[in-house]
Amino acid sequence: MTETTIPAKSAQKGDLATTREESRYLVPAVDIYENEEGLVVAADLPGVDKDGVSVHVENGILTIQGKSAWKPLGTAFLEEFGLMGYFRQFELPGEVDQGKIGGEFKNGVLTIRLPKAEKAKPVSIQVKAN
Repeated sequence: MTETTIPAKSAQKGDLATTREESRYLVPAVDIYENEEGLVVAADLPGVDKDGVSVHVENGILTIQGKSAWKPLGTAFLEEFGLMGYFRQFELPGEVDQGKIGGEFKNGVLTIRLPKAEKAKPVSIQVKAN
């Protein structure tokens, strides 16, 4: 599984500008593991609640997005930090069954399970001896 960031389409005349500038997004820390069932992606998204998480797959690209839910408690006299959104993309290997991808979000950690397609799972072949 390789990391791939799809370049944003250039805004056409009359279109609203859409950007994915690095200054506008943070790259979340991610751990990727492989087990017998497939791949497991764990992404750290501090400051994001369950309604701010977006995960989707399109054309073999897994996209993880997170939007911070933190709101200031009053009028700021000084602001030295601001929570930004998260954005990361990965190119999925062909052996992932995209129809069975699932995930959960708990305590700021997003866990995505990417099961192997049946044809990619190892099969034991029983050999008879005469």
